Amino acid sequence: MAVWSEATTTEILATRRIDAEFSQPKYLEAERKTRSCKAENLGNLGTFVPGPFGSSFRVSNYDFQSPYRYIRGQDVKPFFILEDDSRFIPQADFIRLQHYAVKNDDLMISVVGTLGNVAVCTERVTPAMFSCKSTIFRSEKGDPYYLLAYLNSHFGQLCLLRRQRGAIQMGLNIEDLRSIPIPRLGEYEEGRIAEKVRKAHDELISSRESYQSAQQLLESELGLDKLSFQKPVGYTAQFSELELSRRLDAQHYQAQFTQLLAHLANFPTRKIRDIRTCNRRGIQPIYERDGAYDVINSQHLGPKHINYDGLEKTSPQAFSASPVAHIRQNDLLIYTTGAYIGRTNVYLSNAPAFASNHVNILRVTPDIDAAYMAMIFQSVVGQFQTQKHSRGSAQAELYPNDIDKFVVPILPFEQQTIIGDLVRESLVKQRESARLLEQAKTRVEQLIEEAVNS
Repeated sequence: MAVWSEATTTEILATRRIDAEFSQPKYLEAERKTRSCKAENLGNLGTFVPGPFGSSFRVSNYDFQSPYRYIRGQDVKPFFILEDDSRFIPQADFIRLQHYAVKNDDLMISVVGTLGNVAVCTERVTPAMFSCKSTIFRSEKGDPYYLLAYLNSHFGQLCLLRRQRGAIQMGLNIEDLRSIPIPRLGEYEEGRIAEKVRKAHDELISSRESYQSAQQLLESELGLDKLSFQKPVGYTAQFSELELSRRLDAQHYQAQFTQLLAHLANFPTRKIRDIRTCNRRGIQPIYERDGAYDVINSQHLGPKHINYDGLEKTSPQAFSASPVAHIRQNDLLIYTTGAYIGRTNVYLSNAPAFASNHVNILRVTPDIDAAYMAMIFQSVVGQFQTQKHSRGSAQAELYPNDIDKFVVPILPFEQQTIIGDLVRESLVKQRESARLLEQAKTRVEQLIEEAVNS
């Protein structure tokens, strides 16, 4: 059935937009409902700072010893700035480009590439500057954390994305962003919503700290924090090694890999094939939007935890037909193909799930804490052995039989549990943060609907 909407001449003259996309029914409905709540335009509530652009913007090199962060477009996620893969710039560049320095409580909006992500800048990411992929909104009226909840809500996203322009590459410009309607829901309700977002941020920080504590404890127990790897100009391998591994590529025999294995010899170690009960890849799933069972593919494996809230679904029939792809609680799920090869998360849910063909299921014996082993794979121990044993030229692959060759240190079970408990605690706090953010968004949406229906 055809669906259309109409725009008056007055509306066209006011917005200077005649493209049909701008007047899609979903956008018009969101705008109408939002404006019914005593809305003010975003531009009346603060000021915008555009991202750097042109020949004046040039960073000489990244400097990972510097305290000055460079926030890229890919770092701007819904609600908060990503902290897992940060970049830093030299002090001289930061001073030269200080006009683009962010301030605490600034809202950063992605305006090129992935559009519409809105994150708050906190003291954890300052001092920092931002890229031309984003724009800063500096609130002068109203709580920025309330604005953050609204702009990430269903209505806020529709009103924001309605303003995208472009043919080949879509983008958002400041003049259009100024006209985004902001519903005024009363000081009390806006304050409660903002408080939930602040509490969510605290939980997220606590989650990151628990995970970092697990990393630090593991590195300390294994002496990895004091290990310095040599980078010789050349290195050699014996013919017996080539014959045993059946690998002729120099990558496999790097000196740093040999140094790591020599260091691990100071601890009790086992090969993965001796401590696992299952080691196999999943199967290409048949996705079904309203299916009964979760599907985990490589996109759901994160730097720390599985994205449990973003899982896809499959039907009971497809799930039952492929038992070899079934995931159990405490299975290790390993990214085996492409960009993040070797990334490992432990599955901490008790709900049955299905692994896709680019996810490897590794199930260890009960005497090994699975969350501890996930940290081993995420540490330099796992990273180096992933590099050593991965195969492929155009696209890297990590196969089950090569994972079996990994040598892993086995700490006393009590120490394993302490590290594993920190990982589990980190996930609990991360999910609580997500729950609070969902509550904040839902409350905004409820109040808008109530205002429309009253």
